[in-house]
Amino acid sequence: MNRNLKPQLIAIDGPVAVGKSSVGLRLANRLEYIFFDTGMIYRAFTWKVLKSGISPEDELKLCDLATTTEFDFIPSKQGALSLFVNGEDISSGLLCAEIEEVVALIAKVAGVRQAMVSQQRKLAERGRVVMAGRDIGTVVLPWAELKIFLTASTEERARRRHRELLNRGENSSLEIVLTDLKKRDEMDINRTISPLKPAEDAVIINTEDVSLEQVVDKIYTLAVNL
Repeated sequence: MNRNLKPQLIAIDGPVAVGKSSVGLRLANRLEYIFFDTGMIYRAFTWKVLKSGISPEDELKLCDLATTTEFDFIPSKQGALSLFVNGEDISSGLLCAEIEEVVALIAKVAGVRQAMVSQQRKLAERGRVVMAGRDIGTVVLPWAELKIFLTASTEERARRRHRELLNRGENSSLEIVLTDLKKRDEMDINRTISPLKPAEDAVIINTEDVSLEQVVDKIYTLAVNL
């Protein structure tokens, strides 16, 4: 393990289903870093919102809850992080359809994003972190030494998400997945707060016609040669 490796923080951004989590986790394992998918903290907060009975449209109560909810991040043996909310490990229940339906609505609230960004930056202070999301290189960690932006066509990402849902036992047509993904892309790209876009100094990698390992190899080479 190279303790002198320069990039203590590696940011990986990109749209839905582009491979951020798969790439980030494998890269972190290879570098012996920790990996954090920041989408999980928004899902965790959404879980808390639903449990609290707060309407996803009540921005005042959402912002108040965001500033009073306690998050903790514990590394797992797999290299990712388990997410605790007010002392409860909720990592295994964050991919359910109920959360999926409203997480984008909650995540676009400015006060919520501000609170979540603060939590993400606290985690980054540990160093040796690969962090994936949609605004890591532009907003959360603009000082990250290595910034990556992953891309792929909407159709390819829809196929990936569809396979993922089927593997989880969820029945959904490819057409519905494609429609939902296009809506999410439009929301992410056009939102006023932290829109999805590459950082000016990000390395853009198209993941469509290459294997997962090839993408990881390319970023690993960039990291060790920085």
